[in-house]
Amino acid sequence: MIKPVDTNAYIASFPDDIRMKLEELRNAIIQAAPHATETISYGMPAYKQHGILVYFAAQSKHIGFYPGAKAIEVFANELTPYDTSKGTIRFLIDAPLPLDLVARITQFRVKDDQALFELKQIKKRKK
Repeated sequence: MIKPVDTNAYIASFPDDIRMKLEELRNAIIQAAPHATETISYGMPAYKQHGILVYFAAQSKHIGFYPGAKAIEVFANELTPYDTSKGTIRFLIDAPLPLDLVARITQFRVKDDQALFELKQIKKRKK
């Protein structure tokens, strides 16, 4: 697969049924992180504030949502229906996406990213 130039190109490269799910996921993320910048990183759509908040990618049998390890830990109880690993959640292609959960995880990442940024600023001022 050729590296997509933007999220529109990434989504357009999939069949209609997957494309619709990716658009739903994208919209949930954008609504939860309206000030984030959309970019392509590691060949996947990514959303960035000070650092990367979340990524997503379509695979043959699932859609991967990548919010990082801390989010997986914080939302562990709600993620039991899904296959997860250290920083990944896998949503089966043929199941509805948990868009409310995606939005809440993204909002968590926005707050966590902001807190990390502010901590770095404090450390810089102390030097």
